[in-house]
Amino acid sequence: MDDRNVGYTQGIGSSDIGAFADNLAESLDRQMKIAFEPEERKSLRRFSSTEVASLLRVSTSNLRNRHKDGSFPEVHADNRGHRFYTAQEIDDLRDILERTGKNAESYRPGRRDGDRLQVISIVNFKGGSSKTTATIHLAQRYALRGYRVLVLDLDPQASLTTFFGFRPELEFAEGGTIYDALRYEDQVPLSNVIQKTYFHKLDMVPAGLMLSEYETETANALARRVQPIFAERLALALEEVEANYDIVLIDCPPQLGFLTLTALAASTGLLVTVVPGMLDIASMSQFLKLASETVKAVEEAIGRRVTWDFVKFLITRYEPSDGPQTQMAGYLRSILAGQVMTEPMLKSTAISDAGMTQQTVYEVDPSQFIRKTIDRALTSVNGVGDELEQTIQMAWGRR
Repeated sequence: MDDRNVGYTQGIGSSDIGAFADNLAESLDRQMKIAFEPEERKSLRRFSSTEVASLLRVSTSNLRNRHKDGSFPEVHADNRGHRFYTAQEIDDLRDILERTGKNAESYRPGRRDGDRLQVISIVNFKGGSSKTTATIHLAQRYALRGYRVLVLDLDPQASLTTFFGFRPELEFAEGGTIYDALRYEDQVPLSNVIQKTYFHKLDMVPAGLMLSEYETETANALARRVQPIFAERLALALEEVEANYDIVLIDCPPQLGFLTLTALAASTGLLVTVVPGMLDIASMSQFLKLASETVKAVEEAIGRRVTWDFVKFLITRYEPSDGPQTQMAGYLRSILAGQVMTEPMLKSTAISDAGMTQQTVYEVDPSQFIRKTIDRALTSVNGVGDELEQTIQMAWGRR
C-alpha cells in the first residue's frame, strides 16, 4: 500500500482538527509569553510630553512650566531631560488641573449627575470591517482622555479578549466570561467577570467559545418563556456596575444573532463600521434592513421601543488615494448625510503592524516606526475618537 495515500483513505477526522487547535493554542501561548516577558502579561508604555499635552488639552509650555513651579510632580525623564508619563500619572495631572485650572470640568469629561451610561455597540454584518480594531482604539483613547471605560467582548471568536493579552481558550476554558453573566442558568453578576487591564481606567469582560452556546440556549429559553428574555439580560447586568463607568463599548459578532440583538437592546448608541466598497455597502444595507425588522420583533416581545441617542457610520480601512474608495465614501455620505462620520479610520501599516503583536498605535513604541507613518495613524484614530466623543458629549446635553 502506498503510504502517500493513507491520509486520503483514512480521512481527517474531528480529533485531527482538535489536535490542530491544541497545537496552535500551545504555540500562541508560547509566543504571547515571549512577547510579554518578563511579566508574561501586557504592560503599557510611557507617553511623551507632547502626547500628554494633547490628551490634557494644554500647551507643552504650560505642562513644562507646571513642573518648574512645582504644581506638577516630577516624573521619569531620560538622559536628555525629556519627561515621560505613565497613564496613572496622566490621570494624576488631570486631578490637579481639575482642582486648579480654568474650565475645571473640561479635565473630567465623563458623566455628571443625571447623565446616563453611554453603551455603544460596534456592529456590522460581516468580518473584516475593523470592528475589533475600532473598538480597542476607541476604548484606549477614551481611557487616556479621562473616561472610565468598560469593554465587552461579545464575539465567541474572542479577538478583542486576545488583544488585551488574555488566552481565552486557556484562561477562561472553565468560565469567567460574558457568557456567565448572560446565561439562563447559574447566572453570575457582571462584576464577577470584569477583568482589570494593564490600561489605566479601562476594564474588560472577556469572551470565549462557550459564548456561542448563548444562541441555542436563547432559542430554547424563548420557547419556554424564560424571564428576563435575551433583550433585557445585558441591560439588567449592566445596572449593577453602571455607577463605575462613563462609557461601555461592545464588540459584537459579525452576524445578527441573539448576541448582537442583546447588545442592540442594551445600547444607547450604535457605531456601524463599513469598508467603502460596493459589496461591503450592499452587505451593510442588508444588515440594516434585517436589523430594523428584527428589532421591531424585539420591541413587541419586551413591550417598549428600542431607541438610541445616535447611530453613526464609520468608514474603515480607507485609502484616500484609492479612487473607487473615495467615490464610494462620497456615495455613502450623499445617501446617509450627517450619519456618516467625517473622520474615517485609515488603512495603515502602523495599525496592521501593531496588530501583529496584539498592540494598538497607542501601545507601540513610536520609535519603531517611520515617523510619518505612525503620526498618520495616530492622527486618524485620534480624529475618529474625538469626533465620536463630541457625539457622546452631545448625548449628555453638552457642546
